[in-house]
Amino acid sequence: MPERNSRGFLSGMLLGMLVSLLTGLVSGYLLIVLEFISVSLLDTPAVQVLSEWTRRNLGLSVLPFAITLGLYIHSLRALARRLDDRSPQNEIAQLEHLTDVWTSLFFGIGVIWTAIGMRSALLYALGDPAVAAESGAFTILTRLVDGGILTALTTTIVGGIGGYMMRVIKSSYLGTRLSRYYEEQEQHHAARVEQLLHDIRASIGDLSASPSPAAVELLEE
Repeated sequence: MPERNSRGFLSGMLLGMLVSLLTGLVSGYLLIVLEFISVSLLDTPAVQVLSEWTRRNLGLSVLPFAITLGLYIHSLRALARRLDDRSPQNEIAQLEHLTDVWTSLFFGIGVIWTAIGMRSALLYALGDPAVAAESGAFTILTRLVDGGILTALTTTIVGGIGGYMMRVIKSSYLGTRLSRYYEEQEQHHAARVEQLLHDIRASIGDLSASPSPAAVELLEE
């Protein structure tokens, strides 16, 4: 028991640190993208390139992606703790369902942000028919890129790859333990049914061996 409590404390502490770090990074990124603050670290070429790529290709989709990822990690860790504690099946099933929900939501964010980015890019490039008619193909393509078409395409890729990776992580991390847990639950249920049938059979045997007076009178009638 002390070892399990210690493991739970360490898991909770690591999860809290991870969530805090993720929240801080996302908050800082949003403040920088919205130009509320400026960081001197961005003057570093490598960091500047990474920041510019993220802003241009992901935009504000970083926020829902990060929130969903944090919820997924929390549910996955909670599911692992419940399996260690041999919690009831309804709690295990609910946490597994939540984990699958966050995975599906990660996919969905990529799809939704794709639609948002495509709509924004088309409105920016073709919103003014007169300007669009006078512009050349290269100009329209440039306006599509500036309008957010790269964000639309990149979020689709991130949502797809991230969603499938979340499924792989769940299967690799907890797949065997979940299968063993559900198998044990089925065996326990089957054993209870078998015991119940055995008790019913024994009761019927007892009644047949020594029937009550009321049962004898009923049979004679």
